Amino acid sequence: MSLSEFLANLVIPLNLSITLLLLASILFIIRWRKSATLLVLGALAWVVFWSLPTSSLWAGGLLEQRYAYTPPAALPTAQAIVVLGGNTANSRQNWFEEYDRRSTIPRTETAAKLYKAGRAPLVIVSGAALDGGVSEASMMAAALERDGVPGNAIIQENRSLTTHQNAVYSALVLRQHGIQRFLLVTSALHMPRAMASFQKQGFSPIPAASPPQIVVPEDPAFSFWLPDLRALQASRSIVKEYLGILVYWLRGWA
Repeated sequence: MSLSEFLANLVIPLNLSITLLLLASILFIIRWRKSATLLVLGALAWVVFWSLPTSSLWAGGLLEQRYAYTPPAALPTAQAIVVLGGNTANSRQNWFEEYDRRSTIPRTETAAKLYKAGRAPLVIVSGAALDGGVSEASMMAAALERDGVPGNAIIQENRSLTTHQNAVYSALVLRQHGIQRFLLVTSALHMPRAMASFQKQGFSPIPAASPPQIVVPEDPAFSFWLPDLRALQASRSIVKEYLGILVYWLRGWA
């Protein structure tokens, strides 16, 4: 596990809180009780903050609204559509509702709608096999074909394991085919880091994010201020995205 992966997992609210409580226990044993108390309070504050729906709506909303969702028909035409592998919160329609596979909005669905709306004649899918099996690009290509995109309109980039590599290896494909103007598809939360990564490669993508997922549900019983387990679980994506932006900036990838 790389340092960046370790940090990404460490700052997940529940993981960090447990780590701080363990450190507090050690400090308490060696009689550093004031420091132990501060760590306990910090751990509780961190997990409570991210269990509140209002925290996700604020922090996640800042990222999702950076490149606001635009319906396919309202987007300009381009030479290609580039779709990045991965998913955010299991592609669920709304973070604060129960997971329902029938209502998910995967990135491939967004790309297929763009293709059918005549926004571009070519789709480039980017993503390697994270577990050594079938690549994400291959799975996305299959999903696109099921959604009506012809196989001869799909190009696969099968090497990238990260957003940085998505941009680097997709840039090679784009230049190979003489493509400069393209629509970039990923989740709304991930779009700021994705855009910055492709801009670093000398491109000016047109953002075409999937619909935002961090939105207030229609349920009248929804509360902004009551701790919610789903909010806590989903907040890991927000925290990891902010850390990713910081790491990419420090490494000169964005």
